[in-house]
Amino acid sequence: MNTQEHAVGQVHRDDISSRMGMWLFLFTELMLFGGMFFLYSVYRFTNAEAFHIAAKELNTLIGCFNTAILLTSSLTMALSITALQKDKKKLSIFFQLLTIILAFGFLVNKYFEWATKFDHGIYPGSDTLLAMESGEILFFGLYYVMTGLHGLHVVIGAALIAVMTRLTAKGIINKDSFVKLESAGLYWHLVDIIWIFLFPLFYLIA
Repeated sequence: MNTQEHAVGQVHRDDISSRMGMWLFLFTELMLFGGMFFLYSVYRFTNAEAFHIAAKELNTLIGCFNTAILLTSSLTMALSITALQKDKKKLSIFFQLLTIILAFGFLVNKYFEWATKFDHGIYPGSDTLLAMESGEILFFGLYYVMTGLHGLHVVIGAALIAVMTRLTAKGIINKDSFVKLESAGLYWHLVDIIWIFLFPLFYLIA
C-alpha cells in the first residue's frame, strides 16, 4: 500500500470512528430526555386533570410557530450538507447561517413566551404557582426544566453550527471532508426531534 492509499484508509477509519462517537453521544442524550419523558408520563397519568388545566396557560400558536421554525431549520441544515457534497461552498455556508438565524428566532420566541409566564407570576417558587394544585405545580416544573434544557441544547447546537460555518469558510470542511458538518447536522436533528415530542406533550393536551 502506497502513502496515498494509506492516508485515504486512515481518513476513512477516522470518519467511521467520528460517526460512531457521535451516535453514542446522541444515544446518551436520548437517554437523558427519555428519562424525563417517562417522568412526565407518570406524573401526567396521576394528575391528568391538573395537567389539562395548566396546559391552557401555554400559547399553542407560539408552540406551532416554533415547531415550524425548527422543522425548517432541519431542512436548511440538511441542504447545507448536500450543497457541500456538491462542492457548492457558498451555498452551504448560506444554509448554515440560515439555520443559525432560525435557531435564534426559536430562542427569541421562547424568551417572550417565558417572559409572559413570568409577568403572570407563573415561575418556579412564585406565590402564584405555589397557590395552584400540586398537579399544576408539577406541570410547570416539568415545563421549565424540559423546555429550558431543550433551549440550552438549541444554544449549543447553534454555536456548534457557527463553528462549522467558520471551518467551511476556511476550507477545512469541504466536499471531501464533511464529517464534522454531518455530525453537527445529526445533533441539530436530535434537537428538533426532541421538540417534536415536547410540543404535543405540553401544548396540545389542553
